[in-house]
Amino acid sequence: MSVKERDPLTGHQTTGHEWNGITELNTRVPRAVWFFIIVTHIWALVYWVLMPAWPLVNTFTRGLLGIDQQVQVDKRVAAADATRSLWADRIAALSLDEIRDDPVLVSHVDQTAPALFGDNCAACHGSRAEGGPGYPSLVDDAWLWGGDDETILETLRVGINAPHPDTRYAEMPAFGRDGMLDRDQIRVVAGYVQSLAGLHSGAPPERLEEGAALFADNCASCHGEDGTGMHDLGAPNLTDSHWIYGGSDEALFETIYGGRQGWMPAWENRLTEAQRKMLAIYITSLADEGPE
Repeated sequence: MSVKERDPLTGHQTTGHEWNGITELNTRVPRAVWFFIIVTHIWALVYWVLMPAWPLVNTFTRGLLGIDQQVQVDKRVAAADATRSLWADRIAALSLDEIRDDPVLVSHVDQTAPALFGDNCAACHGSRAEGGPGYPSLVDDAWLWGGDDETILETLRVGINAPHPDTRYAEMPAFGRDGMLDRDQIRVVAGYVQSLAGLHSGAPPERLEEGAALFADNCASCHGEDGTGMHDLGAPNLTDSHWIYGGSDEALFETIYGGRQGWMPAWENRLTEAQRKMLAIYITSLADEGPE
């Protein structure tokens, strides 16, 4: 029987390997390491038995304790909904002015409405509600259907050109595509519209006079004889500087030639009455602040 060599200083056996006079010791794994390895394995076995752990073909092991995290999440959500309903029900029952007069409800609106707007409205109207090509700004005073509380709430409820039975309808005819005006007439009336907004179209007086006649025959029934628009029809004001599709020569020609039909979802079946009221308050507050 061979006797293994031991290090004279530590007393540990060596492995028999040596490098440049340095002998490798066959050191034992510390007991603390073995202790934690054993405890970890025991804990894993206990967890596998008591808790959901292993995936199966169509399900997973449930564990002896029967803990289901989905059930726990559902309970937390239900508890949060119950807490929220305490103030959401009050918002649903009050007018917008009554909500604005209640500091507690206003604090809930301030905390909730920006996220509602970001999730449901910002995709079209922009994160700052300043709109963009084809989407109206909500931070100015150019309201297509009117900017009072009841009108905004109704627009949110039924949408515009939406499938809702009470939706608001608005459509501008395609004067060029449908043959109501030829291309030169479109350019003439576009120049007149630019003049209404104070834009310098450079058109001579006789063309502006011709444009005024074309406007009266084709546009005034919706936009008004003076071009200031009609809230009842959702027809925009053409005398200000707010353009949904642009006021350049090219943009106006395209609008008159091909027509326009905006669209907004009806939120009645997507958002609760309380959520729509919070959005209305948030939108009017943005309009009061104006564009940045």
